[in-house]
Amino acid sequence: MSENDANKPQGRKPTLPPGAAKPTLPPGAGKKPTLPPGAGKAPTLPPGMKKPGGPAMPPGMPPAGPGGDGAPSRADFASDQDVRWCPGCGDYAILATVQRLMPELGVPRENVVFISGIGCSSRFPYYMNTYGMHSIHGRAPTIATGIKTSRPDLDVWMITGDGDSLSIGGNHIIHIMRRNVDLQIIMFNNQIYGLTKGQYSPTSEVGKITKSTPFGSIDHPFNPIALVLGADASFAARTMDRDPKHMKEILRQAHDFNGTGFVEVYQNCNIFNDGAFFSFTEKATKSDKAIFFEHGQPLVYADGKKGLRLNGFHLEAIDLEGGNWGVDDCLVYDETSLELATILARVYWHDELPQPFGVFYRQARPTYDEQVGRQVQAVIERSGKGSLADLLAEGDTWVVG
Repeated sequence: MSENDANKPQGRKPTLPPGAAKPTLPPGAGKKPTLPPGAGKAPTLPPGMKKPGGPAMPPGMPPAGPGGDGAPSRADFASDQDVRWCPGCGDYAILATVQRLMPELGVPRENVVFISGIGCSSRFPYYMNTYGMHSIHGRAPTIATGIKTSRPDLDVWMITGDGDSLSIGGNHIIHIMRRNVDLQIIMFNNQIYGLTKGQYSPTSEVGKITKSTPFGSIDHPFNPIALVLGADASFAARTMDRDPKHMKEILRQAHDFNGTGFVEVYQNCNIFNDGAFFSFTEKATKSDKAIFFEHGQPLVYADGKKGLRLNGFHLEAIDLEGGNWGVDDCLVYDETSLELATILARVYWHDELPQPFGVFYRQARPTYDEQVGRQVQAVIERSGKGSLADLLAEGDTWVVG
């Protein structure tokens, strides 16, 4: 993944004249209604269930649905900006999947915000016909937290990369996890710095030869899922750019979750790290090298020929065709178990076991923005709304002559 030269024509041409500002959405757009007390997105929602009490469409727009005239579509969420990623970059698949998902969520565009940091992935807000902000390196969690806390009615998405979030942004990413802000995070993991032209990143494997590690990286890489679980994430999942159906469902579940929905996406950088995940994503090897797990289902892969069982605290592969083992011997996954999530997350670049994809962990707990709102309301009820002028004038003051 790398920044494309400005003179290379890519994607759709912008329709705005050079230098013109992108038009703002009309003022007075409807707000996303708040849910009734106690309502929320349950931690064990079945796949595809939408958030209860979802917002209505803007006045005059028919409800979304197949065949409905005026129903929102992917095109409604695609901006008029020239998509400037390298041809063949996995970012295109992620963008297309998000744009296809958005109309199905029932959230009006004017109530959606995309926040990004720095990197190729962080161009994302330009390509979404919603509100958004291309912020600064590693600090997207801070800005996203502020927006969601001050405007809990908004549907906030955070876009980041492995370098942006796990290097300079490492401190910020762990704190948004423990706070459990009600927003979605999509982390594009391509195990390389693409925008700055191919240096090793915090997720690059040991021995990786790059421009900044010409003799091979000696750094032990971060495991993003294990990292966020260690930071008390309440929702952690993994998907891949080359399986848009799976990606769309995982992103839907992250959105439906009441809390920080963290999704790691294995994303191919065909310029600086081409093929990093091909053993998991390509048809010839995918069934043997990747396992797609679900809550309450046995861990089975390779078209039902193999499975995973728990031997003590370790997963081991078993042959389901030889007669010694059956599906009943396989571990039935429980996404509410932090212990199982941690064990499964540690299956990372393991030669003998398939790479896991799905929802590793889901735990219901109060969100940061909800708690801040309740605290502020309690103070107002006790002390009144007050005024900014009184606040500035209270205590010790002085006059500068």
